[in-house]
Amino acid sequence: MEKNGQGSKGGIPGRPAWDSRLLVPAVAIAALLIAVYSVISQLTGPMVFGPRSAEIVVSVGDHFSVQLPRTAGGARWAVAAPAPDPAVLRPAGGHVRTGAPPPAGPTPTRYLDFVAVAAGRTDLRLLRCRECGPGAAEEPGARSLNFRITVG
Repeated sequence: MEKNGQGSKGGIPGRPAWDSRLLVPAVAIAALLIAVYSVISQLTGPMVFGPRSAEIVVSVGDHFSVQLPRTAGGARWAVAAPAPDPAVLRPAGGHVRTGAPPPAGPTPTRYLDFVAVAAGRTDLRLLRCRECGPGAAEEPGARSLNFRITVG
């Protein structure tokens, strides 16, 4: 039988039958987990591989950087043909880090950033060049770095 129009469960009119006090701890725990995840991801940062890291193994969704050797005399680093498989690896820009302000500090360290988008294997070839166009690999002083990237 119904009492006061509330049904067989009882309760306060206009309030849900479940206890809303359980919602507060659940939201607090979810917020705490999100905060912990954010802090850990900021502290660990992206993976950085140096020029001697010929084999790079990452997981799908990983962000990573390749540290480039310093260049001089107007040379720069560029991704050489053939470009990495875009179904496996996506370029994500680059960044520069300096140790101290110039002129006292060392030459800035440059990085190329990537995102592993799907499982597979691809090659990344970087070329140090001045003109970085067709035939750049044959330029005097040209140098290449080769990486085999496996995304699992």
